[in-house]
Amino acid sequence: MSSHPPIPTRVALLCGPSGSGKSLLAARSGLPVLRLDDFYKEGDDPTLPLVAGSSDIDWDHPDSWDADTAIAAITDLCRTGRTNVPVYDIALSARTGEETIEVGRTPLFIAEGIFAAEIVSRCRELGVLADALCLSRGPMKTFRRRFLRDLKEGRKSVPFLLRRGWRLMRAERSIVARQTALGAYACDRDEAMGRLASAAAGHCASTARTAV
Repeated sequence: MSSHPPIPTRVALLCGPSGSGKSLLAARSGLPVLRLDDFYKEGDDPTLPLVAGSSDIDWDHPDSWDADTAIAAITDLCRTGRTNVPVYDIALSARTGEETIEVGRTPLFIAEGIFAAEIVSRCRELGVLADALCLSRGPMKTFRRRFLRDLKEGRKSVPFLLRRGWRLMRAERSIVARQTALGAYACDRDEAMGRLASAAAGHCASTARTAV
């Protein structure tokens, strides 16, 4: 018997450009989900970055996000199956409360968000990473889906959404390139579902063998 029991749960990081379908895929996977968008900094945080040549906050820059708190939550879930996370209102750019997330004894959960790739190496070093995936639908499809979603949810003003959408559409290929360079595997929805199923089954089997 091993003197070092395996971590009971691991995380699959799911990234991709805003509007690429991460939340939908995560929901359809049937796995527990940690929303990394809930770790955005609040709108009055003086460290928030601005879009170059503009007064707009750059919510697509990693510095708009609290990676350390997200890592702590992921680690808690992997080791204890439970953690407290902020509840974030994107329209208000503010944390409005806190909630407890539990993943129980599941071998795998998903942490999804546009900044998931930023923490691939840290999760790997901590021994909690099962896989890291990057979704992309193509710039035009992503632009359309993102704009309609954000408009429906009232996330920001229409002029802001249009400026952001145009900027992200032009940058989508470089966004995907950055996320894959950080360690995420680029794939479509069907391949991502297959890899998630394999990761869950593989970790479950590995844990059983180690515990024997």
